[in-house]
Amino acid sequence: MLLHIVARGKIGRSPEAELTERYLKRINWPTKVTELPDRGGTLPDAASKAITVVLDERGKTLSSTEFARILEGWRDAGRREARFLIGAADGHDESLRDDADLLLSFGPATWPHMLARAMLAEQLFRATSILANHPYHRDG
Repeated sequence: MLLHIVARGKIGRSPEAELTERYLKRINWPTKVTELPDRGGTLPDAASKAITVVLDERGKTLSSTEFARILEGWRDAGRREARFLIGAADGHDESLRDDADLLLSFGPATWPHMLARAMLAEQLFRATSILANHPYHRDG
């Protein structure tokens, strides 16, 4: 299953970009990052059987293990792509949130959207590591 991060804003050459890339390179599943302008632009076409995850402060908070099990379920159900949408400073349109398969939150704090990319990349690496029984993740 393709893990596709679709993010508003250009990350450029920055510490956040380096951290994001460091985690994405470690993931054994296929990954892709698409950047959109802060406003406007259209989402890339999704693969058939794609899942849409919208990162939103009003979303569900999940433990790393719960997140891994959700990815596992999607993968095992034959989903071809999981798209993770990261908004700009003003967040997402209501219609995008309404159409999401999952609203995901990294907690009640407000995070810079460039840092959210690195946090998501790390959680994707952690989740795929959990599923591969890799010792990176330590429960409790």
